[in-house]
Amino acid sequence: MKIYLTAVIKAKEEHQAEVLAVLQNMVKETRKEEACELYSLHQGIEDKNEFVFYEIWKDAAGLDQHNQQPYIQAFGALIDEKLQEIPQIYKTNIL
Repeated sequence: MKIYLTAVIKAKEEHQAEVLAVLQNMVKETRKEEACELYSLHQGIEDKNEFVFYEIWKDAAGLDQHNQQPYIQAFGALIDEKLQEIPQIYKTNIL
């Protein structure tokens, strides 16, 4: 079963450029994963520190494998110091 995932990430203003660089690397690397069907990064218009990922995964196993990749782990290392809050993750199905 496909997994549709939306993630909302809010960078601290002083770390916005660094967070963006890490997120852009995640896009580049994640799109190479076989289980990845769509992985798009968006930036807020009114709040440039807000980023939203929209993702489609072939299955839960592919998403689990994605979460173990070193570029995802590198992002995880930023959470406490560089983000305003823990990312909000929404896993959904199409109705």
